[in-house]
Order: sequence, then C-alpha cells, then structure tokens
Amino acid sequence: MPRLTRLTRLTPDTAVGASRDLLGELVSRHGQVGDMVATMAHSPAVLGGYLQLSRAMKRAKLNRKISERLSIAVQVQQGCGLCLEAHIAAARGLGVDDDEIARAREGTSADPAIAAAIDLGLRVYREPTSITDQQIAALREHGYSDREIADVVGIVALNLLTGAFNLVAGLTPDNAGKE
Repeated sequence: MPRLTRLTRLTPDTAVGASRDLLGELVSRHGQVGDMVATMAHSPAVLGGYLQLSRAMKRAKLNRKISERLSIAVQVQQGCGLCLEAHIAAARGLGVDDDEIARAREGTSADPAIAAAIDLGLRVYREPTSITDQQIAALREHGYSDREIADVVGIVALNLLTGAFNLVAGLTPDNAGKE
C-alpha cells in the first residue's frame, strides 16, 4: 500500500496570498502543475525560490545530457525516487543510453570528462570542503569553463531542494498524483 503524502497538495482555490497568485499564474500558463509544485505552495518563499532557480538553471551552459546524469547521481545519494524517475526519463528523452544511465546511478560515466563533472557534483552534495584546486584544474583540462563549473553547483542545489522537499512532503512515485 502506498504511503500517504505528509503535506497536502494545494490549488489556486485552496492556496492563500502569494502562493495563490503563483499557482494561479502557473495553472493559467500550463493548465496544471505537478504534485511537488502544488505542495510547495504551502510556502510562497520555497515555491518562488524553486521557480526562480529552476528557470535560471534552464539557462545553464553545462550540457543538458551531463546535467541530467549529474542529477541522477545526486538523487541516488539523496534517495528521492520521484526525482530519480524524472531525471532518468529526461536523460532518456535526450538520448542518454541505459548503460550511461546505469553509470550515472553509480556516480560515474564512461566519458572521463563527464565522470569528472559528476564527481564534482557529488562532492558538492556530500562534502564541499573536499574539493581541491587540482580537481577544478582537471575540470578545466577537460574543457569545462568557469561558468559550467558554477552550473554544477546550481544543478546540485536545485536537486537538493527538490529531493529534500519531496522526501519531507512524502511525495513518492507510488503516491504522486494521489491524495
């Protein structure tokens, strides 16, 4: 039996204040919103911050195929099944093969440059103080710009927010879309 969510999903009719406005705008533009967004509406600060960071990361220079593999690696560590499923689906949609998805789940890649970016992201997630000057220099040798290295931090931050929120709210693949 699927676990029930811990926080309720809001709608533009049940949300109040700034959350009502944000949800109303999103629903009018997209027709509906996902469970995470609808649940985040309990806090207009969290919802607004998520929307701003999410929009900003869509402008990231880091290749999307790399960012999805990084997101998979982070979500395996964090344990958010809902996020993990979404990032695997997105990676497949971008043409990342199952072998590379399996490697991302293990925190690596067959491509040394991608493996280095994933390693940086996992260090940012687990222990940012462990990042060395040599690691950053190695990323540059693989062709990553300072902007792409900074994007790795942003991608990890976005994954930390979404995964942690879903885990606290009790949103899982089993109960998404069910109340």
